[in-house]
Amino acid sequence: MSTRFSRAKSFFKRKDNIRMLALLFPGLAVIGLFTFYPIIKMFVMSFFDWKIGYQQVSQFAGLMNYAAVFSDKAAGIAIANTFYYMLLTVPLQMIIGLLVALMINGIRRFTVTFRLMYYLPVITSWVVVALLFRNIFSNQGLLNYFLMDVLHVTNDPIGWLSTRWPALTATSLLGIWKGIGWNMVIFLAALQAIPGEYYEAASIDGLNRRQQFFRITLPNIKGTILFSLVMLIIGAFNTYTPIMVMTGGNPAHQTEVVLTWLYYQTFSVSGKMGYAAALSFLVTAIISVLAVLLFKVFSPQKEERKS
Repeated sequence: MSTRFSRAKSFFKRKDNIRMLALLFPGLAVIGLFTFYPIIKMFVMSFFDWKIGYQQVSQFAGLMNYAAVFSDKAAGIAIANTFYYMLLTVPLQMIIGLLVALMINGIRRFTVTFRLMYYLPVITSWVVVALLFRNIFSNQGLLNYFLMDVLHVTNDPIGWLSTRWPALTATSLLGIWKGIGWNMVIFLAALQAIPGEYYEAASIDGLNRRQQFFRITLPNIKGTILFSLVMLIIGAFNTYTPIMVMTGGNPAHQTEVVLTWLYYQTFSVSGKMGYAAALSFLVTAIISVLAVLLFKVFSPQKEERKS
C-alpha cells in the first residue's frame, strides 16, 4: 500500500509540475524573446561591424568596437556627462524625497493631497516638461527675462543651454524635479512600515526627534535607501529625453550622454551598430560594478544589525 501511495503521490506531483510549467511557459517565452534574446544578440553584434542593409555582410571585428569606444573622446565626454547628471540628480532626489516623505508621514490631514501634488511631476510627459524647461532656460526664456528685465542682474541674455555645464545643470534640475515624487512614495512606504512602538520607547528613553531619526528611522530604511539608490543610478544612465529635447547633444556634442551618443552613432552617422553595442555593454559593466559596490557597502551594516 505504501508503495502504491508513494507512486500515486509522485504521479500527481509530476502532473502539478507539468501544469506549473505550462502556466509559466508563455511568460518565460515572452521574457526570453524580448529580453534575453536581444541582450545575447547585441553582445554578438559588439564583435562585428554590423550591417543591416540588404545583402550586406557583417564582418567580424573582434575587439575593434571596444577599442574604438575607449579611444573615442566623444564617448568619454558622454560617459563623464552621464556621471555628472547622476551625481547631481541621485543624491538630491533622495534627500528631498526623504524630507517630503518625513513631512507627509508626520501630518494627519491632507496627506492624499500632498502625495498627489508631489507625485504629479512623475506622471507628466518627459517631452512636455523638457520643452517647458527648454523655454525657461533659452536665451529669450523666462529665467533670462527675470535676470534682465526684473532683477536687472545682467544686460545680455545668458546662454544656459549653449555651454556644456550650465546645460547639463539645467537638464539635471529637470531630472531632480521629476524624481522627487517617486522617491517620496518609496520612502513613505518604508517609513509607515516602521513600528510606532520604536518611537514610543525612544521617547520614554529621552531621545529627541533628531536622535530618533538617526537611531531608529535611518537603520530601518537602509534597505529602501539601497533599492532607491540602485534604481536611480540605473535611471541616470538611461536618461535620454531631457538631453535630446533641451540640447540635442549640442554644442558640438558637448552635452551628449550615453544614450544620446548611442542613438547618434547608430542612426545619425553611418549605422555603427557594433560600436553602439560595445558601448552599451561597457555601460552595463559600469552599472554592475557600482551596484556591487553599493551592496558591499550596505551589507556589513545589515549583518551588524542582525547580530
